Amino acid sequence: MPGVRDISAEAFIAAYASHLKRSGKLEVPTWVDIVKTGAFKELAPYDPDWYYVRAAAVARHIYLRKDVGIGALTKLHGGAKRRGNRPSHHASASASVQRKVCQSLEKIGVLEKSDNGGRRISQDGQRDLDRIATAVVEAQREEAEEEEEEEEAGEEEEE
Repeated sequence: MPGVRDISAEAFIAAYASHLKRSGKLEVPTWVDIVKTGAFKELAPYDPDWYYVRAAAVARHIYLRKDVGIGALTKLHGGAKRRGNRPSHHASASASVQRKVCQSLEKIGVLEKSDNGGRRISQDGQRDLDRIATAVVEAQREEAEEEEEEEEAGEEEEE
């Protein structure tokens, strides 16, 4: 059975974010439309569903590792702080945003606090993520089969 490791991060995060949005269980804070995701950012995210995408990315990251703390997530989602004509440096993302995402995922049972500190994926969360990954793989297979059928139909018309 294919898992989260077997598919691309982009495909999985998009699928899981849409699943989180459709389910309606994820508690989205009221401030998501006005907040920047880091001090190094100039503007807030353009995507109105960025909170779901961030939650999916955090869930995937914690799935692939054992215990992940908020500090590690801030480093992961950080970026380049542009300092004018001086060289850019790495800057961490907002820890508050990461913390709220983890708390939201904990409320729906995807994450749980670890004994060693940080967060880890729960059994229900692991089952959820594996189910989404399997659905993405099946959808990709169906698309590939349809493309092959279209190519074969095109070759037959040429003959």
